[in-house]
Amino acid sequence: MNEMTALSQLPDMTSEQTYRAIAQAIEYLSMPGPEASDIAGLAHALSMSERQLVDMFRRWCGLTPKSFAQAVALDHARKLLRDNMSVLDTTYELGLSGPSRLHDLFVTYDAVPPGVYRAKGAGLEVTWGYAPSPFGNVCLMVTQYGVAGISFADDGKEQYAFEDLAGRWPNAQYKRDDKAIAPIASRIFDPGRWDPDQPIRLVMIGSQFEIKVWETLLKVPAGRAATYGEVARAVGRPNAARAIGRAVGRNPISFVVPCHRIVGSTGALTGYHWGIVRKRAILGWEAGLVSAQ
Repeated sequence: MNEMTALSQLPDMTSEQTYRAIAQAIEYLSMPGPEASDIAGLAHALSMSERQLVDMFRRWCGLTPKSFAQAVALDHARKLLRDNMSVLDTTYELGLSGPSRLHDLFVTYDAVPPGVYRAKGAGLEVTWGYAPSPFGNVCLMVTQYGVAGISFADDGKEQYAFEDLAGRWPNAQYKRDDKAIAPIASRIFDPGRWDPDQPIRLVMIGSQFEIKVWETLLKVPAGRAATYGEVARAVGRPNAARAIGRAVGRNPISFVVPCHRIVGSTGALTGYHWGIVRKRAILGWEAGLVSAQ
């Protein structure tokens, strides 16, 4: 049973409701640290039995609540950094600086012509809509070139998710079609459908510098992390960590372009455009996938 199917079969819970429960659990688990977590108290707070809570986590990410908490703890982030010290350098040394299969979603990507970016999207036709994901609903945008935007759309803030993306390319033409984007969202968020023979095609719409940063993010694999400083060195701007941070924060294609795998120099899970809780959720979910391999 794949993750998306499992989510839909949790008793009386939609994928959005499941993620809200997971998010509440993450906030709870993040406070005392993984070793001091009161799983019984957490289950009671969520009106579940311990068994239901453990089952929900295992279906959602393949880990127990305690293992999940450990997966996103600071010590784990530091371990990711130690294991990953040379991943970006290695990537370049192997000659894989362009589109490759290093990314777990089997992504191919391109950038729109610079003129389109300068014209703020003029001439672009964008189909967009909302779809479920393991991390709450998303607003997804697709152009004739490929997927251009993914923004998380929390309950009551759906319009903000749309405006967050559309505001970047205000001169584009937008057409809402939830039905059209549903199968694309399913391919992105269901690991059972990640197929090297049918890669997800992305289009990056940004400045030349931003695109270079986003391309570098694609080279950080699931189960690993990189620091802002490492990304800065990889793009040839070793003293531009703050500029790197701004470019990472402006990444319009959440989850697929994995800005959630970028951490502070100490391993701290620093700011994330869609919230630290969601960053922890994605990292823990990916930890479950990696551990199952």
